[in-house]
Amino acid sequence: MKFTVEEIRNWRNRRVTLLGMSGVGKTYLSAVLRRHDWFHYSGDYRIGTRYLDEPILDLIKAQAMQVPFLRDLLRRDWIFIRNNIKVNDLGPVLSFVGKLGNPELGGLPLREFERRQALYRQAEIAAMHDVPSFIDKARRIYGYSNFVNDVGGSLCELDQPEVIELLARHTLILYIQVPEQDEAKLIERAQADPKPLYYRPEFLRSAVKDYLLERRLEFVAQIDPDDFTRWVFPRLFHSRVPRYEGIARPHGYRVTSTEVTQVRDEQDFLQLLELAVSRKDQPRDD
Repeated sequence: MKFTVEEIRNWRNRRVTLLGMSGVGKTYLSAVLRRHDWFHYSGDYRIGTRYLDEPILDLIKAQAMQVPFLRDLLRRDWIFIRNNIKVNDLGPVLSFVGKLGNPELGGLPLREFERRQALYRQAEIAAMHDVPSFIDKARRIYGYSNFVNDVGGSLCELDQPEVIELLARHTLILYIQVPEQDEAKLIERAQADPKPLYYRPEFLRSAVKDYLLERRLEFVAQIDPDDFTRWVFPRLFHSRVPRYEGIARPHGYRVTSTEVTQVRDEQDFLQLLELAVSRKDQPRDD
């Protein structure tokens, strides 16, 4: 969606997609807006509760079946297992995606890791295709006038132009850019608490090859999962930046993560939107 400054000021029934790396403030903004009667559509929540719910449960059941006591209870249908995924706690989704490496350290073999990565990719694509219907549901069923789409940091990795075009038709895409001086801080935060991530297949193959060579290892099973996740994150970050730019340049507007931290309420956010629209046609140094 394209706007002039005057149009953004008078916009009703606002629909915004927040784009950017994990940690730039997408979920923070969504939480602020939720307090002001915005419908918060979390892509990862939709993925976990709709498109990966059964694979996650299958994984949990497979683990439970290895315990004789639980195995008997499950086979007799005396107990049942369900996910408890929350918008602000996506633990089951992260556990399903997992980390690559030594199984004794909680890692996954390469083939299984790639299988889960592929399932996550398809789930994210499906969740983004659901956005238009949820915009309608938010207004028609729940009475929300405004809608914020909190997408995962891996949206730029999907290589699905039709997904981006769909989001651009139905929402204003707001790209949260990390200023160069803040990149090191974001990377340090991610490395301090390494979480499971999605990688494009080509990127993953190249990264694994380089990691094994640098660490003088022969097999994926020798990889320390957390060490690999820390090692790969700066590469992943810098590989994603041009992909975000490739989405934002034709389809969206941009603000910085620093500007996002200054948002305290809906009015601050609306002023941020106006700022983003006003700078769209200004010449850029890059």
